[in-house]
Amino acid sequence: MGRGKIEIKRIENATSRQVTFSKRRAGLLKKAQELSVLCDAEVALIIFSSTGKLFEFSSSGMKRTLSRYKKCQDCSESSLVEYDTERQQSKEINILKDEISKLRMAHLRMLGKELKGLSPKELQHLENQLNEGILLVKARKEQLLFEQLEQSRLQEQRALLENETLRKQVEELRALIPSTERVMPPYLEFHPMDRKHHIKHDIISSNVVCNCVSERRGDSDTSLHLGLASSDVYYKMKAPERASSSNDSDT
Repeated sequence: MGRGKIEIKRIENATSRQVTFSKRRAGLLKKAQELSVLCDAEVALIIFSSTGKLFEFSSSGMKRTLSRYKKCQDCSESSLVEYDTERQQSKEINILKDEISKLRMAHLRMLGKELKGLSPKELQHLENQLNEGILLVKARKEQLLFEQLEQSRLQEQRALLENETLRKQVEELRALIPSTERVMPPYLEFHPMDRKHHIKHDIISSNVVCNCVSERRGDSDTSLHLGLASSDVYYKMKAPERASSSNDSDT
């Protein structure tokens, strides 16, 4: 007859439990060694008995195997964290893309584009939004104009105050200087010229020119033409010459 199937449960008898532990522990250690040899695998086995006694097996050294196990565990955890992070970021990116698409469509509709497919209620809502926006823009524009006007008024008031201050300073300076000592600078004085003196000066200048021409009449035929007076002298000088030339021609 074949061996019956053993029920897997805790053995209540302490002696039987210890005997079973010893047999199965030896078999498990043997199987671990065979696995490492047959499959060229790095195997480590740690067993604690019910009394706390340690039994272990390692094909490449327990410390080396445990260090490798720790590194692999850290890598697995970091890989899992990176995967979760990438998954969350991808989800957030998709949400942001949807929001950007909606905002772009709303912007186009604000410009009067992409209105196909909208119901009358949606069009009315869009019209109300545009009207509210226009009112806000007008209010902001009026506010800016009012601020500029107030700034101009303040600048005007400052200019008036500065002018008033300068005027008072000038009056104070004038009050300190007596009227007898207020001498006009030479470059600001005005001397009106007499008309008769001007005409007399022109006549004297013309006579001087005529005298100079008369003195040089015998030396040269060159004459100076200056105004009407000099032209009369010229004709008087040339008259005797024309008369003498006509007499010579008659003879």
